[in-house]
Amino acid sequence: MVETSHDIIAPFMDVPVVKGGGSAYGGRWRPSPNKPQDQRFLGEPGEIKISYTTKGELIETYIGSDGKADHEIHHTNHGQPKFHDVPHGHKIIWDDQGPHLSHEEDSLKQFLRRRKMATFVPSNSVEQNRFQSISDFTWRMKRGGEVQFDWKGVSYCCFGCVRPAPGQAPRMVICQAGSVEVNAQTEKWCDTADELLEYMVGNDRLRDVITQVAVTERTI
Repeated sequence: MVETSHDIIAPFMDVPVVKGGGSAYGGRWRPSPNKPQDQRFLGEPGEIKISYTTKGELIETYIGSDGKADHEIHHTNHGQPKFHDVPHGHKIIWDDQGPHLSHEEDSLKQFLRRRKMATFVPSNSVEQNRFQSISDFTWRMKRGGEVQFDWKGVSYCCFGCVRPAPGQAPRMVICQAGSVEVNAQTEKWCDTADELLEYMVGNDRLRDVITQVAVTERTI
């Protein structure tokens, strides 16, 4: 499956969770001391941050000339092979609220040539990945985040910026993780994170259990 281009996240860039901008907790974004994998977004120009998901899948984060990550390569499909190749790339866009993840179809070769010094970054535990509130989840989705989680023995994945088809505007989507067929049969396309939260995970509404699910992977 060839990944579609996901090169615009503008529809989700101007809707801050907290009035006045800043992160979900207010103020300019900074790495959370409770989420060591956040460290991958900042570093020395030319540095590559190496980290892994809790499932052991490689993430390569490239630091730009301003000391902020400008591109990332994920060696995982996040449970959604319908729209994600292995590997696939993301352009990282910054504003006062922090990093956004976007996608560029032809970006891998460009950034694979930039290999210099590499630094390992600790991975988050499942507990560190856990969403602390509904606002925590919605903020991550508005930033183009990619999340995979388990609930009652079933794996799900949700994404903040995916094009349903080439040329269409990016939207949010949630589905069961698994094969292309499973993705297609269970997906729900949404325009807001609040709509994602209405998705039924088994017999439960995601909104009611989002702080209880076991988050095995989150990119922001």
